Parts: sequence; structure tokens; C-alpha cells
Amino acid sequence: MKVLWITVILALSQYEAYASSECCEEYCFGTDKSRPQTLRFTSKTAYTLAKGNDIERNILPNCSPTKMWTLTRHGTRLPSAKTIGKAGHLEEMRDKIVNNYKVLKTKPDTGALCAEDFFSIKTWKFNSSITPEMENMLTPQGWEDLKLLAKTYQRQYPNILTKDYRPQNYLFRRTETQRTEESFKAYVEGLFGTNVWQTVHVSQPDGNDTLLRPYDYCPKWEENNSQKEGTEYMIFQNSALMNKTVADVSTRLGFQYALDFKDIELMWDMCRYEQAWNVDRTSAWCGAFTQAQLKVLEYYDDLRYYKKSGYGAEINSKLPCEIIKDMLFHLNSKTQPNAVTNFAHSTLIQTMITALGWYQDNETLTASNYGSMGDRNWRISKIDPFASNLVAIKYDCPADGVDTEKVLFLLNQNAVSLSWCSVGLCDWSAVMKRYNDFYHANCTETFCQSGASSISYIASMVSLLVAAIVYLIY
Repeated sequence: MKVLWITVILALSQYEAYASSECCEEYCFGTDKSRPQTLRFTSKTAYTLAKGNDIERNILPNCSPTKMWTLTRHGTRLPSAKTIGKAGHLEEMRDKIVNNYKVLKTKPDTGALCAEDFFSIKTWKFNSSITPEMENMLTPQGWEDLKLLAKTYQRQYPNILTKDYRPQNYLFRRTETQRTEESFKAYVEGLFGTNVWQTVHVSQPDGNDTLLRPYDYCPKWEENNSQKEGTEYMIFQNSALMNKTVADVSTRLGFQYALDFKDIELMWDMCRYEQAWNVDRTSAWCGAFTQAQLKVLEYYDDLRYYKKSGYGAEINSKLPCEIIKDMLFHLNSKTQPNAVTNFAHSTLIQTMITALGWYQDNETLTASNYGSMGDRNWRISKIDPFASNLVAIKYDCPADGVDTEKVLFLLNQNAVSLSWCSVGLCDWSAVMKRYNDFYHANCTETFCQSGASSISYIASMVSLLVAAIVYLIY
């Protein structure tokens, strides 16, 4: 009986916590003209919001650009089939929110949805023309992202990115996906004009694509990312701060119980996708959150990427061996092509930045130090938005005496600040010294920690499979 009363008391106290008339700070996404949180949407941040706007400042007097090497992520895309399939559940959530506000009258006294945000959610409908078969496809905004990116760099470096296509001057590569294929076409249209892509050669992998998708061929990387239990991002997901955030969002939407984290994540995903698809409009689901709540969700995603493709796992700094070596060889070469452009994916961008040692914090990102990491360097929203691009430009600067060869590193049209360089401009000799191990590496052996480890892993799996078959037969 005593246990029963304790259970009832706990249930009532939990109900009272969620039935509170207070939620969070007052905020209205629909009337906010600045919307700074749209710059904190991690890998789903719109490129037009995240890119640098002062690339013209990188003009170097008395220097001539001679080579250009680029790694570009595809532009804005559609969600996965799994997320598209959950659109119906989101419509159910919409109806429950409307019922909370209009029928149950459970909207909080403070922190409730403003009239504009409530109306947006009430009238929201998922675009029914988007089907699971269209998963991950490039969107019209994604096409514009890449087309404008090409025009921007061509305007800055017209001697390298000439307006007339000459096969000997260019090398284009892409992965075997629709979104990188369309991104390539859009980029080429920006350089040379409409439909010229039909006559432009693009290199595709002949066999395993260890250059642009090395993670697909590294069992150790797969093993690292299959582990979720006990990881920092999972600890953060179950932390008191995240639980409070989930509870506050639930209360803001009129629920008298805490929603499942997956429901919160789904609303956040739809907010980010729709905002990236239509940067000049507002997504209804962005109104579900206050700015403070979105900072918590951003940190969760940064922690997840920190382990998946950042400094949270040693394998990530070895994975992009081939692509770094390719960049160094191209910049060091005196022969054509003058411009190499690769179209790939988020994981390669992030692991390459990790391997190069960029944007590393003095303090490791953990589940417990959210409060001290507000100004962290590892912020995916800035590092890897849609259409993120890492560019290296080789310069000849004869007036500089001994070190006449320079390299300027750009990330999303911003000069990369490196302690051993001058505002992103590095002596080529310093670059070669710093990344000498990559230049001389046998990437086949080192990209997945060691070739032997990968082979032994596969061999052990084959042995287990054979043993299982033998066991079943006999």
C-alpha cells in the first residue's frame, strides 16, 4: 500500500510539472526578422546564410593564382526515405497541437506559441509530391547553391576558372549519387552556361571509391559509428538539460506530458529542411522552438558529428588520406589541369578538416561541458552547411623573395585562420612540411588505420560465416 501511494504521489508531481502554466521565454519565430537560430542548423544550414560575404578581400597584390583545388559537398537535398515516411506522423502532431490549444486549452501562460507561429503549424501540410523514392535528391535551391558558388569563384579567379571549357584545364569528379551528379551539372552551368555539362567530362570511380567515399570501405569506421551506447551525444540526449528542453518544448506546444525525443527531433528536422529549401520563407516547425532550445539541439548534433567524423575518434583523422594527398599533389604539380573540383558528401568534408587539424578546440566536446562551449570552433553550422566547400588556391608571389609559392585555404568563402599562416595565406613550404606524412603516405595501408587491420577484420568475418555454414550443415 505504501509503495502504491508513493507511485501515485510521483505520478501527480510529474503531472503537475508538465501541467505548469509556464514554459520558457516568450519568442515568436514568425515575427522575428533576424532569426539568428537559422545559422545554427548544423549540416542542414542553408549555404546562403552560412557562407562568407567578403571573398573579394582575398585578392593578393603582386601574386598570381596558378592552381585551384576544391572539395564541395552537394547542395540542399530532400530528406531520407525514413524521414519522408514520417510526414504523416508530423501531421498527426500538428492536429494534436491544435487540439491542445483550441479544445483542451492547455497552452502555457508564458512561452506559448504566438498567433503567427500557431497559425503556421495549424495550416502546415507536407508537400505530397515528395515521395520516399525521391530521397536525398537535390532540390531547386541546391541547384542554385552550386550554380552561384561556381559564378562566385569564377569571378574571383577568372584566369583559372575560364568561361570557355577546355578539357585540359579542368578535372571534375563526383560520387555515384543523384545529388552529386546534379550538383556537378549546376556548378558547370554556373561556369560555362546552360546545358554545357553535357559536353563536360566528369570522372567517376572505377571500382571502390576510396578517394571520395573512403568511409564506405573502412570496417573500423563503421564499427565506431555503430556504437551508440555510452557515447557523449547519447549521454547528452539523456541529460537533465535535454530532458528539460524536451519538456519545455512539449509544454510550449500544449502537451501535459513530455514528448518522445524522436518527436522533437522530427520537428527540428522538418524545420531545418524546409528553411533550407526556401530561405526567404519561414518553416512552420521552426516556430515550435525558442532560440535557447535550438542551441541545445545544435550542441547535440555537434557532439554526434564530433564522434562520427570529427576529433571524437582517431580513425577520422586517417580516413581522408587519399583526398588530402590528391590536393597536395595537384597543388605541387606544374602541369595541367589548373582546376580540380570534387563533388562529395558531408563526412568527407568533416574528416578532411579533422585530418588537417582545423577548427579543433582546446577542450574536448563532452556531454557535461555544454555551458563552456558556446564559442566552440567545432560548430558544424559554420563548417559544413549544405554546399560546404573547401578550396585551396596556389599562388605565385615573385616579390616575396625566397618563399614565392603560397597557398590560400578557404572554407565556405572564408579564409581559414591558421596559427602557422598569415590570415589563411600559407607558405607552400610550410604546407608541405606540415602535411608531409600525407604527401608520402601509402593510403591503401593507412586510411583505415592499417590495411592489415581492415583485411584481418574482413577475414575474421568470413571465417565466422564459414564456421556458421559448416555448423548448420553438420
